[in-house]
This record gives sequence, C-alpha cells and structure tokens, in this order.
Amino acid sequence: MVDDEAKIRDVIASYLQKDGYRTLESASGSEALDVLEREAVDLVILDLMLPDMSGEEVCRRIRQRSSLPVLMLTAKVSENDRVTGLSIGADDYVLKPFSPREVAARVRAILRRTQDDALLADRMAFGDGELVILTLKREVYKDGGPVALTPNEYKLLLTLARHPERCFTRDELIEKVLGFDFEGDERTIDQHVKNLRQKIEPVPKEPRYIVTVYGAGYRFAGGALP
Repeated sequence: MVDDEAKIRDVIASYLQKDGYRTLESASGSEALDVLEREAVDLVILDLMLPDMSGEEVCRRIRQRSSLPVLMLTAKVSENDRVTGLSIGADDYVLKPFSPREVAARVRAILRRTQDDALLADRMAFGDGELVILTLKREVYKDGGPVALTPNEYKLLLTLARHPERCFTRDELIEKVLGFDFEGDERTIDQHVKNLRQKIEPVPKEPRYIVTVYGAGYRFAGGALP
C-alpha cells in the first residue's frame, strides 16, 4: 500500500489482514519502489497523490520492468484522469472517499485473475534463454533485458506459454485474459497479440513464439526455429 496518509494505510491494512493477506506500507513513491526491489509482492495499492512523485509516475516505473497488478486510489474524478491511469497500466481504480470493503473486494478480484501464476515454476525460459518469464516477480526478459508488458499482455503470454503447442481460440483467450464479463470485439485479442509480438519476437512479422493457427486462433511455439 502506497499512500502518504497513515490512517488510510492502517484502515486498508486492517481489512486485508482480516482476509489473510500480509501487507507492506510505503508513504512515498520512492520508498515504494525500494520495497519492490527487496520484496516479492503480489499486488500494489497505489495512491495517485504522493509527496515526492505522482502515482502515475510510480506506475510507469513499475510497468517498465514488471506486470505486477496495480490498484489505484484516486481523488481525481474526471474521466480523463481515470482513463490515463488505466492506459499507463493500472488494473483497476477506486475513487476516494471509498469503502475499505470495496478495496478489499477489488484486491480479491484482481488476485483471482492472477492466482494461476502461483502454480507455475518461478522461471520459464524459451529459445535457449532468449525469452525468460519470472512468474513470482511477474517480469519478462528478452535477450537479458526487461520487457515492459501491460497486465493483459503478460496474462496472454503466460496463458500461452503454460501450454506449449496448444491452440487457443480467440474466445478462450478472451475468457482467460480479459474475463467473462468482457463485452468488446474478439479481435481485441488480435491487437494484444500484435503488441506482444512487437515486444518479444526477434522478427515480429515472422513470429517464433506466438504463432497464428489460421482459422482457429493462436499457439505458443516456444521459440523453435522453423
């Protein structure tokens, strides 16, 4: 939890601890980033109004190296502010003043969507180490350097990588990545795949990892050379 108001941190911590979660607290953005370097964290609750840097900047820095889920707390009420928060990689947001029960419910919902990660090995490597997924940290590396993925891109990659050579239809990927309540076009998955290929493929137009199965969907080929 990253918030400069101790009372807010205490209230949220109390509710989350009742649910069985272990909590860590930071009063500033820089302190939070230091904690994330030292600790294995499953989710960040992030206030946008911090004393040293904006919550948006903290979220951007998290996204530069990790797909760690971020729940934003904000007193900003305009639609543009909320859209901006989601566009830079937040998974969800809660408006202040809020019910701590609502925050706890949002935390449970986000973690349900990402809990499959705990069933994985903590390191998955493909293409002779060219592509590496560190599941405990929710980090992805290409040729030794970090890859900045959005939460949906990370979930898509993980879903495919867990089942090499299995063909997933677009509908299956929507259910696993975007959730049952997604009401958009199934071609949204195509755009996520395109974006993901740009970030992880050696040659995006000739994909070795995420391969199109024409007329069916997509499969993970593991980086094998043709």
